[in-house]
Amino acid sequence: MSIPKIASYTPPQANEFTNKVSWTFQPQQAALLIHDMQEYFVRFYGDNNPLIEQVISKIAQLRAQLKAQGVKIIYTAQPEHQSLDERGLLNDMWGPGINKSPEQQAIVAALAPEEDDIVLTKWRYSAFVRSELEDILKSQGIDQLAIVGIYANIGCMISANDAFMRDIKPFMLADCVADFNQQEHIKALEFVSGRCGFVCDSQSILNNVASTATDPLLTLAGLQQNIADMLEMPTEELPIDDNLLDYGLDSIQVMQLIEKWQALGVNVTFQQLGLNPTIQAWYSLLEEAKATSI
Repeated sequence: MSIPKIASYTPPQANEFTNKVSWTFQPQQAALLIHDMQEYFVRFYGDNNPLIEQVISKIAQLRAQLKAQGVKIIYTAQPEHQSLDERGLLNDMWGPGINKSPEQQAIVAALAPEEDDIVLTKWRYSAFVRSELEDILKSQGIDQLAIVGIYANIGCMISANDAFMRDIKPFMLADCVADFNQQEHIKALEFVSGRCGFVCDSQSILNNVASTATDPLLTLAGLQQNIADMLEMPTEELPIDDNLLDYGLDSIQVMQLIEKWQALGVNVTFQQLGLNPTIQAWYSLLEEAKATSI
């Protein structure tokens, strides 16, 4: 009923799977979900396990690169104690779980969350169940989710499926997830690539990041942050779909933004911005302008 000890195995490669969709990872529209990389779950791989050591190393590299581009980093972690009611049917399937080892609740040190990262309490297989994940993503205009962590055929796969159900594009990174064995790992990637998402590897994600690296002011998160700073208010209190005039943004500040964009080679007009003065609408204008101006 408990999780078995997990031996190292050769993970499948992303190019072994045929994706039904042809999505391209866009860091300015994405978040990284680091799924259940807690000491409790990682310990089943034992010490000096090449598989999990490689996965942790690749996730750490990916996290650093994506964070540098303003990508939101989100973790899931089960609480150190769950009552019988909170744990529910997980008791029948897996026993008491982390309740037996509350001292191992923390995310592994190599991937420890930083102050500005988000850590969501994990209650069920899916990261979306009884959490604020969907609200967090949609409030920031994020419609892509890169999924890494353990275990591929349980929480990672089901979270990918739930993302798809919410019109959020899941990207499952074949070399940044691990499972009980190679067969289960393959099954998870087959399901995602054929039913609900896009299977790729960390290098392809990093290549996309490099090709789309841009000034923060031209990203959705950077634009939101810049305008919030102008208005002297917390970024999280400035929704991307609200009318900015209602928050006191004035014409001088708008012209300052236009001048900054022009310095980056992106041209939009005061009249264009005035038609729909929201962060989301302005970001869409910037994306259109970048296609012809940069």
